[in-house]
Amino acid sequence: MKSFLKFITTIIAITFLGISVILTVSYLYLKVSLPSIYKLKHYRPKQTNVLYDIHGNIIAFLGTPRRIFVPLNKIPPYVIHAFIAAEDANFYKHRGIDFLGLLRALYKDIIHGKIVQGGSTITQQVVKSLLLTPKRTIRRKIKEMFLAWQIEKYLTKDQILTIYLNHIYFGEGAYGVEAAALTYFSKHVWQLNLNEAATLAGLPPAPSKYNPIANYKLAIERRNYVLRRMAEVGYISWKTAKKISAEPIKLNPKNFNIPADVAYFVDAVKEELKTILPEDIIKEGGLRIDTTLDLDWQRKATKRAVKTLESLFKKQPVPQLAAVCMYNQSGGVRVLIGGTDYMKSPYNRALYAKRQPGSAFKPFIWAKAIDDGLLLPDSIIPDEPIVVKGVNNGKDWNPTNYDGKYLGPLTLKEALAKSRNTVAVRIALILGLDRIKDMLDKLDLHFDRPINYSIALGAYEVTPLELTRCYTIFPNMGYMVRPHFIKDIYNTIVGKGKLLYKAKPELKKVISPYTAYIMNDFMQAVVNEGTGRCAKALGVPVAGKTGTSQSYRDAWFIGYTPFYTCTVWVGYDEKESLGWGKTGGRIACPVWLSVMSSTKLIPQQFPVYVSPEAIPPLGQ
Repeated sequence: MKSFLKFITTIIAITFLGISVILTVSYLYLKVSLPSIYKLKHYRPKQTNVLYDIHGNIIAFLGTPRRIFVPLNKIPPYVIHAFIAAEDANFYKHRGIDFLGLLRALYKDIIHGKIVQGGSTITQQVVKSLLLTPKRTIRRKIKEMFLAWQIEKYLTKDQILTIYLNHIYFGEGAYGVEAAALTYFSKHVWQLNLNEAATLAGLPPAPSKYNPIANYKLAIERRNYVLRRMAEVGYISWKTAKKISAEPIKLNPKNFNIPADVAYFVDAVKEELKTILPEDIIKEGGLRIDTTLDLDWQRKATKRAVKTLESLFKKQPVPQLAAVCMYNQSGGVRVLIGGTDYMKSPYNRALYAKRQPGSAFKPFIWAKAIDDGLLLPDSIIPDEPIVVKGVNNGKDWNPTNYDGKYLGPLTLKEALAKSRNTVAVRIALILGLDRIKDMLDKLDLHFDRPINYSIALGAYEVTPLELTRCYTIFPNMGYMVRPHFIKDIYNTIVGKGKLLYKAKPELKKVISPYTAYIMNDFMQAVVNEGTGRCAKALGVPVAGKTGTSQSYRDAWFIGYTPFYTCTVWVGYDEKESLGWGKTGGRIACPVWLSVMSSTKLIPQQFPVYVSPEAIPPLGQ
């Protein structure tokens, strides 16, 4: 018996000596061709970028691969143990190469006459994933072993695990445990239970084969294998392994395609992102992008707006729509609808469609006349026929009212509430084109043709976003705010990380607070007793203005509260008529109401103007 044990010991010693000699010779031969492990020391994988709304909800994922780096301290111990038990039970004992595991694999390879089992440690899998090709050859295997040994000298076990768990492929386009957790369970990795952790730990050897979405039964078998290994290693009890093995895998797959109801907004974010960060940083990924979107409001508003529009056009083709809702104080865009269906038409009408605003442009004419002191809030202007000599290419122009009627002398407030065209033209003539151009410059509106007096009736084209921006001068008491879609950008998705960008409100004074106060009063009258009466149903103080372009091609309603300014446009892309009587008050305003009623609004009165002269000096 002693001689037999001595014989076995001698065989093992000779085997290990032979392996050592082979490895030494191979190392000297291959040393010059081994890749550098530098990029593992400074591991920063390509990742996706993640967009969040103002409440911290995930909106969408931008860029490939779909990987979200998580530090090891964010991954629960039982998740780590599941992978170690399944892939490399001796991970904390070996120095990169598990010789016993290697001998077992080598024996099987010899029996089959080819490489059928890798016997790779987690460290070797890191080497294979990041430094070598996946091609199975003896030469590559030897390189893998040497590199694994080198890595163990320069990296800690935790560093190696961090790389492994963030880099490996899990199927369904997911790389790393965080992306996998979101993909299969719509959870973060730190929210996984043991059942889910064991399911993910079973995927790396053959992600397609053990995919629980495509091959549920095989996934169950593989999960149960992981649980048995965890019990054998001592990470969990056999009782726990048996209990969880009897449970189903409760999948909750996440759709990583950008949802159609947020796609217009996501496109706007992409464009703004290009103006903030260099392209290489964006492509590298790993950015947490906090946007200005209110995801719940966006989704409800999109659904309700389209439904309302369809109900208004039951007997004719449904036109397109655009909607922009901005937070007045910051300019953050909370809702952006660029059309009725992104899948049919990704063209973003809210940002790019230039259309005539019609009477929705009148408030700026009124505001300029009051601001420059040419008219008083209680001034009377006649609503009567008017002829403007030689303004239309040398021809006379006789603008008329929508209803063909004339109401005689009206206050500025009454004329705006009832949207009288002849009054608008008379105010424009009082202003003169130079003052109108000055107002346009302050509003940052630039047109590609010379200005004439038809601008008083909204004959010059603007986009819904531009008009929304311009209207913020009223609730902001004279200041226009620049719209934006990105609030903050951090260099790390999990946790806040380093702040790379923070949006700051960009305000520009256009009119005085007094003029804004007067115009807020005027446009509340538009809602309470004028063409925008449908907006009263919102149930909170609202001001706004309707707009209808020539031949009913465009219907507008721009309504605002002290907190939000929201614009709705309705029209056909081909600039066809919506149909007789399809005005801003009848078409755009109901859609606006459906958008604004899709979120909870706090009733708030508009600011009251206090004259500077009425404020006593300090100390009195």
